Amino acid sequence: MTDPMISLDAVRAALHGVKDPEIGKPIDEIGMLGDVRIEGDRVLVNVLLTVAGCPLKDEIQRRVADAVYSIGGVADVEVRLGLMDPAVRAELAEGLKGTSAFSRPDSRTTVIGVSSGKGGVGKSTVTTNLAAAMESLGHNVGVLDADIWGFSVPRMLGLRGQRPVAFDGMIMPLVAHAPAAVQSTGQATGGTGFVKVISIGFFLPSEEEPVVWRGPMLHKALEQFLTDVYWGDDLEYLLIDLPPGTGDISLSLATFLPNAGMVVVTTPQPVAQKVAERAAGMADKVKQRLLGVVENMSGFECAHCHETTPLFGEGGGELLAQTLEVPLLAKIPLVSEMRQASDDGVPFVWAYPEHPVAQSYRSVAQKLAAFRPRRRLPVMEIGNR
Repeated sequence: MTDPMISLDAVRAALHGVKDPEIGKPIDEIGMLGDVRIEGDRVLVNVLLTVAGCPLKDEIQRRVADAVYSIGGVADVEVRLGLMDPAVRAELAEGLKGTSAFSRPDSRTTVIGVSSGKGGVGKSTVTTNLAAAMESLGHNVGVLDADIWGFSVPRMLGLRGQRPVAFDGMIMPLVAHAPAAVQSTGQATGGTGFVKVISIGFFLPSEEEPVVWRGPMLHKALEQFLTDVYWGDDLEYLLIDLPPGTGDISLSLATFLPNAGMVVVTTPQPVAQKVAERAAGMADKVKQRLLGVVENMSGFECAHCHETTPLFGEGGGELLAQTLEVPLLAKIPLVSEMRQASDDGVPFVWAYPEHPVAQSYRSVAQKLAAFRPRRRLPVMEIGNR
C-alpha cells in the first residue's frame, strides 16, 4: 500500500530540481525523466540517458537519489537507467542547437585565455589550477585546451585516454571531477564538483600521436571546439590554454572571441619576461583585455626547511606587470607536490586545498571572477564594475 506521506507530486517536484550536469537543464524538462513509482516507503525512478555511454551517468544517479531521499518518509530509492527514445533525443538536440554559450550576443560566459611567450613556464599547470580554484568557489567552469601541438590538459585533469560522446551533431565535453574528499571540505562549499574539458588529445589514437597541422586546420579545430561542443548555457567561465607564442591559434582566438580576457604567465627570469611581453603585446594589438600576470616558478620552496630559493631569478613578473600596466595576480612558487599532482591527474588546488599555493590560486580566481561580461558589451570591463 502506498504511504500517504509520500506523494507523487512531491517526488516529481524534487526531481524537477535535478539538472543534467552536461546540458544544465532539469531532467523532467528535457525528456530524461521516465516512470516514477512509489511502493510504500520505497521510490523507483526511471531515468532516460541521452546517449548509452553517458560519462556522467553515476553523477546523474546520485543527484536523482539525493533529491528523492530529501523527501520525508523515503527509506529507499532505486534509480534505473534507460535510453531516450531517438525521436525525443532528436527533438532535444534541435532545441539545444544554437544555444551554446558563445553563439548568443547576450552570452554571460567570461572567456579568459591563458598565454605565455615561451613554453616550459607552467602555463597549462596555471590553467588547470585556476579552473579548479574557480570551481571550488562555486562557479561553472570549462577548459578548452587550445595548445594543439603540446596538449597536456587531459593528463593534468585525469582524463587521459578518454573519448567524448557525440550527441546528434554536438560533442559533449568530458568532465574532470574534484575528489570526494575535496568536495566535502569548506574550501569547496558551493562548488559544482567538476570542470568541463575539451582537448585535441581526446580525439587522437594515443597521447604520443603528433599533430602535424597548419593554419587553416588549426583555425577550424578551434572553431569546432567553440561551436560544436555543447558547453551549456550556464557556463560562467571558459579558460583557454593557448599555445606559447603569437601563432595561428592566438590569432584565431582573436577572430572568434575579440573581447576575451587574457592572463599572461611568465617565470621570474628576464628572458622569459621579455618573451611574455611579446605575447601580451599581440593581445593588446587585437583588442583583447589584459587582465594580469601570473609569475610561476617564483622560487623553489624546500620541503624540509620551507626556505625559498630563487632558482630562476627574481622580479620578472613584477616588471612585466608594471610594463603592461596590469596587476601582478600572484607569485606561485615551485613545490614538489605540484609536479606529483599534475602527473597524478589531480590539480594541486584539489589535491592540497589547504596549502598556501592553493590559497594563492583561489585568490587569483576571485580576482578574475570580478571581471564579468556585460550584455552586448565587451566581455571584460576592467576596473569599471
